[in-house]
Amino acid sequence: MIKILLTGGGTGGSVSPLLAVASQLRIRNKELGIMKKNKKFSTSSSSTNNSLCVMRYALCDYDFLWLGTRNGPERQMVEMEDIKFKAIFSGKLRRYFSLKNITDLFNIIIGFFQAFFIIIKYKPNLAISAGSFVSVPIIWASYILRIPVLIHQQDVMPGLANKLMAPFAKVITVTFKKSLDDYGKKAVWTGNPIRKQFSIFNFQFSIQNIKNKFNLSQNLPIVLIMGGGTGAMAINELVWKNLDELTKFCQIIHITGQDKNKRYALCVMRYACYKFLNSNEMAEAYAAANIVVSRCGMSVLTELAHLKKPAILIPMPKTHQEENAKIFKEKDAAIVMDQNKITSKNFVENIKNLLNNQELQSKLCSNISKVMKSGANENVAKIIQTLTTLV
Repeated sequence: MIKILLTGGGTGGSVSPLLAVASQLRIRNKELGIMKKNKKFSTSSSSTNNSLCVMRYALCDYDFLWLGTRNGPERQMVEMEDIKFKAIFSGKLRRYFSLKNITDLFNIIIGFFQAFFIIIKYKPNLAISAGSFVSVPIIWASYILRIPVLIHQQDVMPGLANKLMAPFAKVITVTFKKSLDDYGKKAVWTGNPIRKQFSIFNFQFSIQNIKNKFNLSQNLPIVLIMGGGTGAMAINELVWKNLDELTKFCQIIHITGQDKNKRYALCVMRYACYKFLNSNEMAEAYAAANIVVSRCGMSVLTELAHLKKPAILIPMPKTHQEENAKIFKEKDAAIVMDQNKITSKNFVENIKNLLNNQELQSKLCSNISKVMKSGANENVAKIIQTLTTLV
């Protein structure tokens, strides 16, 4: 039994790639188990050490435990993947004056000791994080207890959490090649893992059935609009403010985020509003959508790239999302709008123009598919295999 401690949360962005990796490990372990049963590999080759690693990998089972926040969206996401979840106290270090920095400092200390004793009891072979403030004390505790650590860097620019955790990691996997310079010899360029529901996505869904499921018409194009794991009120308000105009020429699947759907009861034709969609429902929404309007978290961008979806991106101002969006804009892989300069008029016009311009859609689909490195799930799984077989 190989035990892996996973950590992240507060938003869904730091959760999705780790769920993808956990799924890949289970799939790969099952495949290698079948290989062993069928005797398709042995230790008779010259690379005996590699073969022994493969044998141990095939013979083991994986046990996962996730440590996350008490109020974030990750519990629901994690438990749906049949992974045990425990919540701990957590706090955020803000790089500006706030009284919450004082109270959160105590939460961080409490979270550290909670993680410390959970790790002692659980005895993981490896701890993995893809960022987020809740992970920092957990990774620190893992290092003190001599648990190997893997950190995944999703975004173009390293966040504060990953900067605080990186010195304690054995390996840092990165989404973009340019991030190798940020972490030196520890860094490995893998790409960004994508959840299994999207990695095997083949557009063989019944679009008619999906439209019926979302109570939408069969005739008008569909725009999927979302603001990330916790939602984005700026985008929500733009949608609600312009619903009458938008629903003249399209239908909308709108994911508002938890506790940010003040008009959830709003009953409008051609408009389907949800607080949250699980992975299977998201795959269906992607399949039905002609175009997507989204924030610029790297998990969503990875899905858009893999699925070759034409997109309008609205990065969160003054955050790492602007750097993420910059890469897609430079490669003509998406339309990028500045939230501070958006008006109702140009918001509606951009959606309408993209829906009506098949040539532009084709160009964006082609370009966005080339932005991300492929094979990330398998790349990261191999690194985990190496780290755990050396323990």
